[in-house]
Amino acid sequence: MSPSTVVLVLALATLLTSTVDSTVVRNCRGKPKTQSTSVDISACEKAPCILRKGTTASIQIKFTPDRDISQLRNRVYAVLVGIPLPFIGVDGSDSCPNIQNVDGSPAGCPLKAGTEYVYKNSFDVLSVYPNVSPLVHWSLQDGSDDVVCFEIQSRITK
Repeated sequence: MSPSTVVLVLALATLLTSTVDSTVVRNCRGKPKTQSTSVDISACEKAPCILRKGTTASIQIKFTPDRDISQLRNRVYAVLVGIPLPFIGVDGSDSCPNIQNVDGSPAGCPLKAGTEYVYKNSFDVLSVYPNVSPLVHWSLQDGSDDVVCFEIQSRITK
């Protein structure tokens, strides 16, 4: 193998290794490309994410705001037959206590433009949820503007 081939193989291996832990999500419809650099949903690398009733799912989003942000709120819902149904306990809640600096120290709000942050949260998959396959919409909003927004198909099971 030539030296340039070895370098190419090592570069590809590094790229694959660095992205294997991220969950493949899609940007929200009609929205510009988000500033998120990665989204990690527990036990989910690609759609559909299996959400087991009676468990707690965790999420981590790395993102860099393109402007200063004073306050963020969660907007989280499942879309079933075209109807958005809010995730109880997460939708509408304050995002700021869940925001950290990349070194793991608390960041909270306000956030500075151009600085990378990590948002961490978890939500219960309630046993009362029906066995359905909703589209999950997750956004961090500054007022009504999405700072980060993604969607992923999921499946709620026993």
